[in-house]
Amino acid sequence: MADHVVSAKDVLLKESSSIRHAADRLDGTFNDLIEAILHSDSRVVVCGMGKSGHIAKKIFATFVSTGTPSMFLHPAEAFHGDLGMILSQDIVIAISNSGETEEVLKLIPFLKDNDNLIISLTGNPNSTLARSSDYHIDVGVQEEACPLQLAPTSSTTVTLAMGDALAVSLMKARNFQPENFARFHPGGSLGKKLLGKVNDFGVSAVTVSEQTTFKDILSAMSNAVCGVICVVEDGTLKGVITDGDVRRQLSEEDLGNVVGFTAADIMSTNPRVVDYNTRCRDADQIMIDCGVNSLVFKDSSGHFEIYNNLNR
Repeated sequence: MADHVVSAKDVLLKESSSIRHAADRLDGTFNDLIEAILHSDSRVVVCGMGKSGHIAKKIFATFVSTGTPSMFLHPAEAFHGDLGMILSQDIVIAISNSGETEEVLKLIPFLKDNDNLIISLTGNPNSTLARSSDYHIDVGVQEEACPLQLAPTSSTTVTLAMGDALAVSLMKARNFQPENFARFHPGGSLGKKLLGKVNDFGVSAVTVSEQTTFKDILSAMSNAVCGVICVVEDGTLKGVITDGDVRRQLSEEDLGNVVGFTAADIMSTNPRVVDYNTRCRDADQIMIDCGVNSLVFKDSSGHFEIYNNLNR
């Protein structure tokens, strides 16, 4: 039986080697084109056909999520009206492994006439596309990982990695921060963590009075989602009781003594309280610094709620 692990390792080693060779070929041209993009007030238009088109879409997607305004242009669709989307100040990144892809080359006269800056990623520095570009990045490979040397494998991997190199270089140059990333990903876990506020993730607190008996505290604790009860008198937070507080009383006291306890006897009088507009990331740090699992806040309606990072 064939050893498929050997085959897989061969692919990964060939592709990683191709990336290293591409890195070794980078020179000052890369600096120049990064500066050109940074000084542009418009978008980076990424285009490619076939497999290169798929790679172009991923590069475009990485750009837009990391602070570089971008769009994808399908070369074949361009001649059926989509050329109207390209502004004269746009920078165009054209991708073609051969550098001779007909649909991409047909764009060159328009782009030149439109005064667009052209950056090409090809595997052939002497190709028509490379020679027609203002800047060229060599993404050529010595061999594809495909044993038939037919399916784009190493070449598409190197091109994809070069797109990441462009995006990350631009991120660093712009001092792009996690907060900026979160703005473009508000639905993801990072976006929620960095942009969300405790008011967005709080759960209604179970409340008792200072005179509440231990028996009723046990009953109330069963309804406390975060294992925290707020002790409230006349709308003022007096303390909190956690499930840990209850367990400690049960283990440290005789049952007869515990029955006579009230909330005032076992509550913690220095609960950690935050404003309902506190960012989740700041609240999480407060919990880490204070060694607690939950925070109390009043929502915009004045009701007590509990924030626990497990809520998210």
